Amino acid sequence: MKKLLNREVVSYIVFGVAATVVNYVVFWLCYDLLFRQDHSLTANFFAFAAAVVFAYVTNKLFVFESKSWAWKVISHEIPEFLGARVFTFLVEEAGLFISDTLLGLGRYTLCRLGAFTLDGVMAVKIGLAAVTIALNYVFNIFIFKRKRN
Repeated sequence: MKKLLNREVVSYIVFGVAATVVNYVVFWLCYDLLFRQDHSLTANFFAFAAAVVFAYVTNKLFVFESKSWAWKVISHEIPEFLGARVFTFLVEEAGLFISDTLLGLGRYTLCRLGAFTLDGVMAVKIGLAAVTIALNYVFNIFIFKRKRN
């Protein structure tokens, strides 16, 4: 158990939760407030962009301790990180498209807490987080821990 919960994994979880909070806050601001529970895919794009910038910096510096900002290093890290995140973003977009556009789950309200509404789309987005977190961790190991020649 100790091997599973090392510094890297714990910091990935902490900063992953923080990046998820950034993603959800931006998604909620766009989807619920700006777009009035419409345009979930557009709201998800804005949330994705904000979370990716946050995640790159925190994963690089604090999780995988890749401190170099030399062009030789970031010219590989940034495109690989972005490519991995775009892949998991497309997985999430597909899940949201199916749940919102094809199944219409946005019409089902699960609960309301003040200004926050948990509908079917948001519930699916929460479920998709587990998939994207696991995939992103595996991708990040290869991106930040690989030795560059």
